[in-house]
Amino acid sequence: MGIEIEDKFDISPEFTLPDLSGLGDVAGPKSHQLVALYFDTADLRLAARGITLRRRRGGDDAGWHLKLPKAKGVRQEIHHPLTRSAKIVPTELAELVRAYTRGAELKPVAELDTRRNVTVLLDGDTRLVEVADDRVKGTVYGAETTIVRWREVEAELLEGGTAKLLAKVGKRLRKAGAVPSQATSKLAKLLEPAPLPTAPTEPGTAGEVVVAYLASQVNALLSQDPRVRRAEDDAVHQMRVAARRLRSALKAFKKVVTDTDHVQDELRWLGTVLGEARDLEVIRARFARLLDGLAPELVTGPIRTRLGTDLHEREQEAYGRIGEALSGERYYLLLDALDQLVSAPSLGKAAARPAQDELRAIAVAGWERVTKRYDQAQAIDDPERRALAMHDVRKAAKRARYTAEALKPSIGGGMGRLAKLAEGVQEILGLHQDGVVAQETLLQEAERARQSGEDTFTYGLLIGIERGKAERADAEFPEVWAETVKAVGKLL
Repeated sequence: MGIEIEDKFDISPEFTLPDLSGLGDVAGPKSHQLVALYFDTADLRLAARGITLRRRRGGDDAGWHLKLPKAKGVRQEIHHPLTRSAKIVPTELAELVRAYTRGAELKPVAELDTRRNVTVLLDGDTRLVEVADDRVKGTVYGAETTIVRWREVEAELLEGGTAKLLAKVGKRLRKAGAVPSQATSKLAKLLEPAPLPTAPTEPGTAGEVVVAYLASQVNALLSQDPRVRRAEDDAVHQMRVAARRLRSALKAFKKVVTDTDHVQDELRWLGTVLGEARDLEVIRARFARLLDGLAPELVTGPIRTRLGTDLHEREQEAYGRIGEALSGERYYLLLDALDQLVSAPSLGKAAARPAQDELRAIAVAGWERVTKRYDQAQAIDDPERRALAMHDVRKAAKRARYTAEALKPSIGGGMGRLAKLAEGVQEILGLHQDGVVAQETLLQEAERARQSGEDTFTYGLLIGIERGKAERADAEFPEVWAETVKAVGKLL
């Protein structure tokens, strides 16, 4: 896997590469003949999402390449060695795009034959930037075969370069007549997939704002799918957050986008599937930090194995269940439903109203729900039942936060501040809840250790530390709540 940072430019057939001296040592140009066969579904589902999947021969990086959509100027590129078959996509790569193909066959849709002249900027033996001057012959396969020819130049940041140097190279290329390309890839110059359908909402309406937000979170969820399948760092967490944000938005904006109960249920299911591995990952790291902070003589018995290796094995088993879920029909039906939600949602009367008025009222109602849950919790005498009710306060605060964050770009009006205030309530209640969950886990692991005849002293020590954290959060909450209520009152 690699991270690709590059700038693409369109150039004329007569273009001359400018002098790059002064930016580094110049090596080249060196010529390569590259032949790439591109794969997609018959209806170009990958191309529509800005994804390219190819098998390339020639050059220094022959093999299979999967390029995922660009995010904040960076594209993730995954490599796989050349396989014997030129027309069957390796299973490992096909699996990574299943959220987009959803069972549709991957087949050759185009071929690019490129004569590439490569110039590299160096600092001694360190490669900084690669400039590739490409003369391209593109062939599109379909009912009729068509051929297109063009020339372009790419400047790609290498391991020793900086974004500042890449910008300087781009400036020289533009002065020489290069024009920044509007195409995301060479393939985009050849193929014209049907645009993704969009909902029929009016500008400035609540419907426009809400559907745009839903679309952004659907894209966020989809973008994490390949990363989750590869068990990349933080991917499960990010996918779970996207699912939670979607579900929260559908609840908050139920008068704008209607009839979403089933989608909410399925998003809850997906969040539960992802949550098991994520929760184990978090608590395992939490215990590792606690144990590292103890003096060695206070760590007795094989506690690091139980709270480390054993929990990690359970985490890996949970990842296996995630893999099964992401390859199942239920997940693909959910993705279809999310596509439908963005392209053809069921819109209520509120969708046609001005965004500023309608959505601000929803944000206010979201915070009022937090205060209502708090008042209900405080009216409960039994400590255990009150603690459970305070967990509902935390969930309401999270929903209020997500609602305000969704509205911040479109209606402003203090939504960013409201989101921060709600997050503060969520976090301090979360500290208490996390401490309670950690104590429960430690008690369970201590009982297993006791049954095996192991020393359980350190478990008791950790339980005491976690109880102290939970009690401190509980003691600090009233002051945080009072300050938050006062600040929100001035804001709304």
